[in-house]
Parts: sequence; C-alpha cells; structure tokens
Amino acid sequence: MWEFISNSLCNENMKSESGIILCGIIMIIIGLSLFYSIQNDSDLDELFRQAKHGGTFVGLMGIGVMMAGILLYLMGREQPPTEENYEK
Repeated sequence: MWEFISNSLCNENMKSESGIILCGIIMIIIGLSLFYSIQNDSDLDELFRQAKHGGTFVGLMGIGVMMAGILLYLMGREQPPTEENYEK
C-alpha cells in the first residue's frame, strides 16, 4: 500500500483516489491521537470531553474516507483484456 501511495504522489497527474486515501489515513491518525491523548477522568472539563468524542468521530470518518478512496481506486483500474481460446 505504501508503494501505491508513493508512486501516486510522485506521479505528475495524481488521481483523486490517492489523495482521498491519504486524507483518510491522516484523519485516522488525528482521531487516534485525540482519543488516546486525553485521559478519561471524572473531573475532566467539558471541552476536553468533547475533544475526545470528536476524536472518535474523526477517526471513524477517516476509516470511511479511506475505504471510499480504496473503492474509487479499484473501480478506476483498467481491466486486462480477456483472451478467449475456444480451440481444443
């Protein structure tokens, strides 16, 4: 997967699916860092509690965005030509 991302980022005519996959990965990393960096205490401020819940939301949205990019990549690939041999 990293080879795909590095090849598509270095390509001059970068397709949108690689950018979407990269945004999804970044969203997942941000969501995980927000969720796990904030400790779960009973005396936690409401602002930090909302940031922790926002991290969960961003992480889950990142998974969806990354899956959408992967599906766009798979749908946009050219299929190899089929070779039919009816001789036996």
